[in-house]
Order: sequence, then C-alpha cells, then structure tokens
Amino acid sequence: MKIETIAIHAGNHTDASSKAVVQPIVMSTTFERDEDGGFSSGYSYSRAANPNRTSLENVLAKLEGGAEAAAFSSGNAAGMSVFQSLAPGTHIICPDDMYHGLRNQLKMLFEGILEFDFIDVNNSDVLTEHIKPNTGVIWIETPSNPLLKITDIKKVVSVARQHHIKVVCDNTFATPLCQQPLALGADMVMHSSTKYFGGHSDLMGGALITTEKSDWWEKIRNVQTMGGAVPSPMDCYYLVRSIKTLPYRVRGHVSNAQLLAQFLESHPRVESVMYPGLSSHPQHAIARAQMSGFGAMLSFTLKGGEDEAKKVVNAIRVFARATSLGGVESLMEHRATVEGPDTKTPFNLLRVSVGLEHIDDLIADLEQAMAK
Repeated sequence: MKIETIAIHAGNHTDASSKAVVQPIVMSTTFERDEDGGFSSGYSYSRAANPNRTSLENVLAKLEGGAEAAAFSSGNAAGMSVFQSLAPGTHIICPDDMYHGLRNQLKMLFEGILEFDFIDVNNSDVLTEHIKPNTGVIWIETPSNPLLKITDIKKVVSVARQHHIKVVCDNTFATPLCQQPLALGADMVMHSSTKYFGGHSDLMGGALITTEKSDWWEKIRNVQTMGGAVPSPMDCYYLVRSIKTLPYRVRGHVSNAQLLAQFLESHPRVESVMYPGLSSHPQHAIARAQMSGFGAMLSFTLKGGEDEAKKVVNAIRVFARATSLGGVESLMEHRATVEGPDTKTPFNLLRVSVGLEHIDDLIADLEQAMAK
C-alpha cells in the first residue's frame, strides 16, 4: 500500500462485537483470564500491551518500513530505552549537536554507566577514529536540532557495518514522509511522536521502530514492559487518529517551510538560513539524495546578535513564542535560551517550526517583526 493508505488503515481495527469502523478506546488496565489461566485475547495487563497501543505500533512500523515498533510515553522515554538496553560500559557515538534533551540524559543519568562521545559524525575519519572495541551504537539525528545539519545515513551505516555497530536514527524532524532511514541501512529509528505524528500540540509520545526482531529488540521490549513508560490508551487512540492525516499535513508543512526559507534568505536583516531545501545549505546534495521532502523545521540567524534575535521573537504575532514542533500552528523560539548555559547554539539563532497557516500570513508576520 502507498503511505497515505497505510496511515489511514494500518492503525485501525474494526471492532468484532459492534462492527464499529473506528476502533474504540479500551481503557481497561486488566483483562480476563481464560479458564486455564491463559490469555487467548493476547492481553493481560495494559502496561504490557493494550489494543490501542497494538494498533499504534502497527501503523508506526509500517510507516517506517520496519518489522516492529514500540510506543513510549515520550520521545525521551524512547531514547532512554535504547540506552537502558545496552550493557554497562557500552560506548555510544553521538552527533556533536545532538538534541539537548537526550544529550543531557546521557550526561546526567548515564555518566559512569555508559561511555559516550559527541563528535562530527559526518566526518568519516573522525567517526572511525572514535570507534572503540566497546562501541555498540552510533546515534545520528538528521536533520539535526537546531542547526539542521544533514547526516549521510548510508555513509555512516557503511562505517558502522565494518565494525559490527548498530545505527539508530532520530527521524523526528523528517518524519517517514520525508525520509526512510531503515531503507538506507539504519537498524532502528526513533521518533518523538509528540511532534508530527500527534500534529496538534496536545499529547505526548515516543516511538522506536526496528528493522528486525533481534535479541537487542527484545531487550528494548523488556525495558518498555518493565519500565512502564508507555502511552495511555487515550493517547494511542489520538495518535492513530492524527496519523491518518499525516501525509497531507506534512506536505503542507514542507511547502510552507520552503517558501518561508526562501523569503528569509532574501531578507537584508537575516545573516543565514539553515534549511536543507535551500541550495545554499552545505549538505543540500545529501538531503536531495536521501530525502523525499526537506521537512518543516528551519533556523535562521539575525544580523545584530542576540539582542536583535530576542527583539524579533518578542515581536511576532501569528507565530507562537513556544518550544516544540510539528503542530498545525507555527512556533518560534530563541533556542540558546531553551538549551541553557552549555548550549552550542548561536545566540542570534531563532528556531522555527513552520505550521499550516497561509504562507502569506507567516511572511507578513516576520516582515512586521523584523521591521521594528
């Protein structure tokens, strides 16, 4: 099936008793045993499995072309489950501009348990130099947050295969509509489903999708079940509902982002624009080769430094001054403030999640904000 059809049908299950076309929400935390003590329904306790989570995981796996998916209560919980599945002392190679939430998670929660290096994973020589006998995972994030760097997935996978190392790709910014990391050789994909899968800034979730049901995947499944950081049946239901419109929403997001990036690139008060759909982007050629769309996230820096950036973000009217991304509404934030004192983000940078408003209104809002 094409991805639009998958999005609508792979997460739905017609109710056997009522014949309801839309799967009902199963709120029960526990399920009745058979007379012999078994569970012929396949469900025993909702922390382990729930019909709505099963449907969500099914559509997520099919969207990414994976063998199986595991749903979590947040993107950070999904990332943490990967780290928790690794043997103590395992070495992880991460990008130097890794999403700060997961970067801080490693530094604050896994210091002394796992080893990790934050490097330029796009440089094959640097990547190879940092591989150790105990390196188990190369973590990539493409496009990256918030600098919109593009990682050549096939290139990283090629290096990883030579050393029998797993590759996990954070595909949140791209979505499976714009990029298919598993098809490019990655072993696992991570998402914050709070973002484009949810699409309306009103629920939280995370997901992992694997290319195969391996022993490592079973360890992650055990972390999911025993740790219990799983989405509620209600959240699963709403994620499945939102995913049905994902292909069409993403196309609108991407179209708006391309036009907004072009406008910003031509504005005299803008220093630089970071968007992989622009020919000026340093990895534009890589993006064209591995992406079917360039996503709806962009960052731009302003002439005049931090004061100018804060002046602009405080003058917006249509954009919301807020963190997060992937919702129908456009958001803008001064990213360095969000990331804290150890940020490597330029202080004149504004990160933008481009929504589904009319592009003329978004451009007009930026024009008036930068005219002040």
